[in-house]
Amino acid sequence: MQPLAKPSAKHRVDRLHERLQAHIPVVLPALLLCDFGHLAREIERLEEAGAVALHLDIMDGRFVPQLTYGMVVVEAVRRTASVPIEVHLMVEEPDQTVADYARVGADILTVHFEALPDPRRTLQRIASLGSRAHLAISPTTPVEKVFPFLDACAGVLVMSVEPGFGGQAFNPLALEKLSALRAIRSQRELSFCLAVDGGISTQTVASVAAAGAEMIVAGSAVIRSKNYTEAICDLERMALAACVTA
Repeated sequence: MQPLAKPSAKHRVDRLHERLQAHIPVVLPALLLCDFGHLAREIERLEEAGAVALHLDIMDGRFVPQLTYGMVVVEAVRRTASVPIEVHLMVEEPDQTVADYARVGADILTVHFEALPDPRRTLQRIASLGSRAHLAISPTTPVEKVFPFLDACAGVLVMSVEPGFGGQAFNPLALEKLSALRAIRSQRELSFCLAVDGGISTQTVASVAAAGAEMIVAGSAVIRSKNYTEAICDLERMALAACVTA
C-alpha cells in the first residue's frame, strides 16, 4: 500500500485559516527547545498531541544575540511535518533570505518591522512567493509604527519578550498592542490574524487570548512539559475560554 500523500501547502494553511476564522485560538509549539537529536520524532509527537502548526525561530547572531539554525533545518522539518510551518526571521536584512525560506517550505514567513527598510515591499514579495506574510513587532516598538502596513499583512506577531533573549518575564505591554491591533482591524475591516510570542504559560495564555491573540506561540510551556498533549490542550482550552468571556 502506498503511503498517504502529505497535504499541499495551500491545504495545510487553509485548515489553519479555517480554525482561526472560527475564532478558535491555536497554540504553535516553538521547536527551539526540542530534542534536535530526534527531530523527526519530536515533530511526530507534537502533531500527535494536536499541534496544528509549528513555529521555527531563525536567529542570526546579529539582529539578536543568539545564533540558531537556518534553511537546512527548515527543509528537514518540512519533509517530516504535515502541518504548516511558521518561520520567524529574527535576522538582519531578511529580504536576502525570504525567497530561500519560501522555497524550502515556509508556509508562513514572519519578518521583523525593525529589520525592514520597506516593510510593504517585503510583505508583498513574501506573498508573491506563495507564503503568508506576517509582520513582527518587538516590545520597544510603538504599535502605531505598523499601522500603515496592516493591509499588506496576513498576520501580525506581537513579541511579549525581547527577541533573542531567554528567560524573560512576559511583558504586559503586549496586551495593549494586541488590543489596539484588534480594534484597528475591526475599524478598517481587515482580516489579518493576531499572534503573540514570548512568556506564554498557563498564567499568561488567557490574558493574551482575551486581548485578541489567535496564534499563540509557546516554547517551554509545551516542549518542557511531561505530556505534549496535555500541555497543548490545557493552553488552548484556557485561551478559548478567555475568548468566549472577553
